[in-house]
Amino acid sequence: MDETLLRDISRRAFLGRGAAGLGLVALNSLLGPRLFAAAQAAAPQSHGVVNPLDFPPKAKRVIFLYQAGGPSHLETFDYKPKLADMSGKPMPESFTRGQQIAQLQGQKLTCFGPTHGFKQFGESGQLVCDLFPHIGGIVDETCIVRSMWTEQINHDPAHTFMNSGSIITGRPSMGSWVLYGLGAETDNLPGFVVLVSQGNGGQMQPIAARQWSAGMLPSKFQGVRFNSVGDPVLYITNPRGVSRDMQLDSIQTINALNTLQDRSLHDPEIQTRIAQYEMAFRMQASVPGLLDMSNEPQHVLEMYGAKPGDGSFASNCLLARRLAERGVRFIQLYHRDWDHHSDVRNNLVFKAEEVDKPTAALISDLKQRGMLDDTLVVWGGEFGRTPMSQGRGGRDHHIKGFSFMLAGGGIKKGLAYGATDDLGYAAVENPVSVHDFHATMLYLLGVDAARLAVKYQGLDVRLTGPQGGTVVRDLIA
Repeated sequence: MDETLLRDISRRAFLGRGAAGLGLVALNSLLGPRLFAAAQAAAPQSHGVVNPLDFPPKAKRVIFLYQAGGPSHLETFDYKPKLADMSGKPMPESFTRGQQIAQLQGQKLTCFGPTHGFKQFGESGQLVCDLFPHIGGIVDETCIVRSMWTEQINHDPAHTFMNSGSIITGRPSMGSWVLYGLGAETDNLPGFVVLVSQGNGGQMQPIAARQWSAGMLPSKFQGVRFNSVGDPVLYITNPRGVSRDMQLDSIQTINALNTLQDRSLHDPEIQTRIAQYEMAFRMQASVPGLLDMSNEPQHVLEMYGAKPGDGSFASNCLLARRLAERGVRFIQLYHRDWDHHSDVRNNLVFKAEEVDKPTAALISDLKQRGMLDDTLVVWGGEFGRTPMSQGRGGRDHHIKGFSFMLAGGGIKKGLAYGATDDLGYAAVENPVSVHDFHATMLYLLGVDAARLAVKYQGLDVRLTGPQGGTVVRDLIA
């Protein structure tokens, strides 16, 4: 062995082991076992740090249908007849005085009524935009929260806040927190998978990989993005001339060296490296079967409107169901192009065509397979759109009030929760913050958001931020 390596091992071993003893015992007695994420990297992936769970879980997994760009609540789930009556008239200053407005700051503000009609659907009589008849058809399985609000008015920080509960980049994403807390249910696929699709009818906003980062948690908890077109993961197939046995021999040799290094350095990222090599090898066998849609009946493909391999939101929804069946804990589908600064009326038609049918199909399919009860499905974006007009028939970013749709996973069915004011400007009845949503999601998974924390730079870091969130118990069945 190289003399430099031996010298480094001896020095590091001496310093590391010298720190042990009574001082370390005393420190461990003062700090809870969940405050050190690094120590958990050595644990098997199937075990989370919340063991046993804090509450009886109602959900085992999450599928987040993330509509990136900010869907207009005023043309999806929040009908405002008063806004329709005032369309074209000045927006009352009492609503907007002193408020944060994105690109409309300092401009003349004019009310802009809903550009499409709404209908009542289901026995619950939920009002849903008539561009979404398939979602309307399963609305009794859902809860529509009409009183969401957030803190960030521009896309990138709003994505960061929705995903990590913080505007500080480098914090763990919600999928990473869930996987860290609960562990994985599969050894053959990542516990947190991300899919991205795009369509027509909006401005293309970039989605940064840091939105599914593990932050200061061990990197094995980060999301793994699957490509929607072509090979889902790079290098999923072996190079020509390399057999599976040869690949296994290489991985075993590399991991033997990593294990030797870990015994000396005790670096949790080495354990992550070992686990990820092993995961990559298993994925070479599991992923092709995951993507083989030949066993899906034609009527299922038609129900989703899916053409496997086309990279569409519909195909990703079908893939999400297959990932959920195989034990993936957190599945996040980003569908882009919801940024409607102009012509929201016509552009929304494209978006509805892309998401209405597959969203309803996913919820119906999960129910038929007995999986909806323990799968939390979330539909929504980073913020909403203004009730004031922008440009040529568009709407600006809006943070004071917007809508989410939830289904399954212990959520009450057929419920409309909360409300915005008569013009759809601000959440005024039962407002739900992003941190409240995070706390509720974790509660449904059996986790106390206040206790799920890691110590970082002297502070306890949580998904729900320093102030924490409140579980919205009225949403829970």
